[in-house]
Amino acid sequence: MTNSLGIINEVKTDRKAIAFTFDDGPNPLYTKQLLEIFQQVSGKATFFMIGEQMEKHPEVVAEVFEQNHEIGNHTFTHPGLTKLSEEECYLELEKTEKLITQLTGKQPVLFRPPYIDYNEETKKIVERFQYKTIGALNGDALDWEQPGVQFIVEKSKGHIRNGSILIFHDGFGDRSQSIEAVRLLVAELVEEGYQLVTVSELLEMSNA
Repeated sequence: MTNSLGIINEVKTDRKAIAFTFDDGPNPLYTKQLLEIFQQVSGKATFFMIGEQMEKHPEVVAEVFEQNHEIGNHTFTHPGLTKLSEEECYLELEKTEKLITQLTGKQPVLFRPPYIDYNEETKKIVERFQYKTIGALNGDALDWEQPGVQFIVEKSKGHIRNGSILIFHDGFGDRSQSIEAVRLLVAELVEEGYQLVTVSELLEMSNA
């Protein structure tokens, strides 16, 4: 299920599976808390990491990768890409791709634009990397604004169905509300029989 710019917000599938995604890490405190939450339920998630943060916390990157979660490209400095020149935009993606490959030995295949700031020009640059561009359904949960744990949970629950992609944040500022909301959602969804998978795994389950 893509929009006109090719951003994938959900996957059409008969499987009872959902992808949790996390932006702006890695963060030694919050990313590690998420790893514990998913480890307890044998679930997997996708982390869209910023290059600058990866340079600061390579040990967290290694931990995420070793636990078989997916790492996607979220640029190097988290700019609004539509405000950059074509060359600047390309470098933002290229530097982070090289860093992910260097730290994990695996090339990323997914990309999420910061602020979901995206247009036709950006799309052309992203296509040069052959990335799939990933959005999410629960942008209205506004977890980055810390609107309250219950608010994040309730808004996100409104988008739960087979193939949903959900967005939360594990970097930049106090993310304790996001972590607590994810903890509650994960417990509930596992109880309901949902499988928690990476975005690439979800894409493989597509009926399309």
